[in-house]
Order: sequence, then C-alpha cells, then structure tokens
Amino acid sequence: MVGLKPPEVPPTAAMKFVSAGMAGCIADLCTFPLDTAKVRLQIQGEVRIPRTISSVEYRGVLGTLSTMVRTEGARSLYSGLAAGLQRQMSFASIRIGLYDSVKQLYTPKGAENTGMATRLLAGCTTGAVAVACAQPTDVVKVRFQASGALSDSARRYSGTVDAYRTIAREEGVRGLWRGTLPNIARNAIINCGELVTYDLLKDALLRAQLMTDNIPCHFVAAFGAGFCATVVASPVDVVKTRYMNASPGQYRNALSCLLALLMQEGPAGLYKGFVPSFLRLGSWNVVMFVSYEQLQRTMVLARPA
Repeated sequence: MVGLKPPEVPPTAAMKFVSAGMAGCIADLCTFPLDTAKVRLQIQGEVRIPRTISSVEYRGVLGTLSTMVRTEGARSLYSGLAAGLQRQMSFASIRIGLYDSVKQLYTPKGAENTGMATRLLAGCTTGAVAVACAQPTDVVKVRFQASGALSDSARRYSGTVDAYRTIAREEGVRGLWRGTLPNIARNAIINCGELVTYDLLKDALLRAQLMTDNIPCHFVAAFGAGFCATVVASPVDVVKTRYMNASPGQYRNALSCLLALLMQEGPAGLYKGFVPSFLRLGSWNVVMFVSYEQLQRTMVLARPA
C-alpha cells in the first residue's frame, strides 16, 4: 500500500469540496509553466488589432519555456498564477468536489451501478456551474499569461486586482465573462473526459483487482483521464484562449474566432499547442487526483470521532 489507506467512513461533501480546491491549487503550482507555454503557442500567429505582439517565435514546449526564461525572465513562467489559484479555489471545488454529490443526485433510487449517461450528465453539470462562477478569474489568468510577450509599455494591467478593475471599466462587466460559452463547452468536455474517464478507469482497475485503491491506481487512472481530456478538448481550448485574449472588437463572438482561425491556419490550428496541453493536463490530472484522494483521507482521519 502506498499512501493513506481508504477510510471506512466516506468523506463528506464539504470535505470533497475543500479537498478539490486545495488539490487544484497544488496541481497548478506544479504545472503552471506548462499552461503558460500552451497559451503562448495557442495565440502565436494570431492577427491582433492593434499588432503589438513581439516577433519572438516559440517552437515546442521546451523551446517556448527556454525562450520565455531567456527573453522575459523565469518569473514569466508564473505570470497570472494569483488568478490561477483564485480560479482553482472556486473552479476545482465545484466541478470536482461536487461531482460525486451530483452523480448521486442523478442516479435513480435503488440502482446498483451508476450508468455512463449519469456520469456524463454529472460531469457536464458541475463543469458548467464551475465556469459560470469562475470565468472572470480564467479571463484574467489567460491575459496575464499572454501579456508576457508584450513590451512593458504595451502591457494592459499592472496586477491581478488592476486587471479585474480595468476589464470591468473598459469592457463592462460582460468583459469579465468573455468567452463563457466556449469555456462552458470546453469544460463540459474536459470535465467528462477527466472525471468520467478517471471514475471508469479507477472502477475497472479495482473491479479487476489489478490494483488496490491507492496512489498507483490513482496515478494510472489520472494519466488516462488527462490524455482523453486533451484529445477531445484541444480544439475548444484553442478557440477559448484566443477569444479571451482578443482585443475589444477583434471578434464578434466565439464562432467568428473559430472561423478566423480555420481561415488563417486550417484545421491543424485547432490542435495548436497540443503537446503542452497534454503535458499540462496529464501532469495536472496526476497531481490533482493523487492529492485529492489523499487530502480527503487526511480530512476523514483528522475529523473528531
């Protein structure tokens, strides 16, 4: 056995909610540079109005990371981290921490097993609700990650709080929810890809008695969940990133952003930044799910008898 043993008493919904937020923050701290590299690769080649992006060209994951460190300093790898952690405390808590509760809510009374449709519906529900609550933090995070490629004079925001204020002042409150629809689509897909795949893989491994309910099992299930989520969600993720980072008036809506991307770069543009996306989602899922499972068990053990 590796890690804490499964508790005899299951964790409460509140424990899962808090554990998911904490696990999301731990995963972000470990994988944030990969997320930043993914954003830079996704917006590279984008026609901006006005054209303020520097001429720096990024090639591959390691090339992007090394170029950023060389031209902007190591701190650029964690640009937008504050907004990212704010996002996880609300976003991961809802979409991951409430998944089991919503799944039970949708499961018919007396049912022995939870069906695939119920799992998918629960994943879509918690993913959509999480986006609706945490969208402003995602907008600010993406803009900070993208702004490192700009000169100091061209950067739009001096800090996280200033970003929230400036976006609300210049673009209205709706600006903080820019890209909500593509983000809901993306996270409904990712939530199903991550949570449902993890759920199914973990159940299959335990039922077949190939592994016990502990860290090695969680690692394998999380790795598979990360790959599945990357494959199905990359196209929506690219459109979401570009739309969120767009200048006011550059795109009429998410659909026009998609069409512009296809006209400029073709279908291959939808999978721009796929490798860093997989490296980030795969590693993020492994760190998050392993942390999530262990944090739940820690909280159960720490609960007064």
